[in-house]
Amino acid sequence: MDNALTKTDFNFPGQKSVYHGKVRDVYSVGEDKLVMVASDRISAFDVILPKGIPFKGQMLNQIAAKFLDATADICPNWKLATPDPMVTVGIRCEGFPVEMIVRGYLCGSAWRAYKSGVREICGVKIPDGMKENQKFPTPIITPTTKAEIGMHDEDISKEEILAQGLVSKEDYEVLEKYTLALFQRGTEIAEKRGLILVDTKYEFGKANGTIYLMDEIHTPDSSRYFYKDSYLELFEKGEAQKQLSKEFVREWLMDNGFQGKEGQTVPEMTDEIVNSISERYIELYENITGEKFEKADPASLNARIEKNVTDYLNGK
Repeated sequence: MDNALTKTDFNFPGQKSVYHGKVRDVYSVGEDKLVMVASDRISAFDVILPKGIPFKGQMLNQIAAKFLDATADICPNWKLATPDPMVTVGIRCEGFPVEMIVRGYLCGSAWRAYKSGVREICGVKIPDGMKENQKFPTPIITPTTKAEIGMHDEDISKEEILAQGLVSKEDYEVLEKYTLALFQRGTEIAEKRGLILVDTKYEFGKANGTIYLMDEIHTPDSSRYFYKDSYLELFEKGEAQKQLSKEFVREWLMDNGFQGKEGQTVPEMTDEIVNSISERYIELYENITGEKFEKADPASLNARIEKNVTDYLNGK
């Protein structure tokens, strides 16, 4: 799709380096700032899919900005400004090498593992007799290692994190506290919108001795949502939940024989598929924010972003 941003190559004032991630490109500026560009790339099973999704980056960036603002009283976060619909400028942090995944319900990869007989995930014991999409008595934290592009994130327990020295005990206790508090706030906001926040992930880092929440928060790339009004009926019938998350992309890939394994080929992404994914992202945006999504002008995306960020960095 011509109106999707899939590649960036900016040269911002004071730029030191750039990191091209799976879906975001991160530019280091000066000694203490990051410019994070939310591209329209989409990934699943740790593979970047061949086509971008129009307006996906804008939606993710704007949802994340809203939730960063809505949770700033819980913990410090990295956001300084959003000079463009697809860009957040923030504090440069030294990221912890783990992602904090918190689950309120048994679904997704956790359900796939459970169905195969697994009864312990990341050191957390899961009781027998649970059903798909069943709510846990209390949310559980199932961390993963933070993998580089092309590598798979790996499940890891709290005990292993501490034993390997990936995070200090003192810092990990703060991460746990922030994770559960953020998930509770996200759950409350979702409930007001008629949604259930099912699971999500958080990334944290440190700057000048302070722990900050980094990256995106409560977006469909990092979270899963169910519709509250249909949850119970569908659960009792054992039917699939209507959900607003990237899981529908994974399911489409699996239905077409792709799970990111060696030798498998990504199915053709027709314009119809691409547009349907874009529409699902817009649906989530409007549901979770309660606001109509206003599409930014897709013409000359790179030129627009470069001007907006450069003006911000130059104090204009």
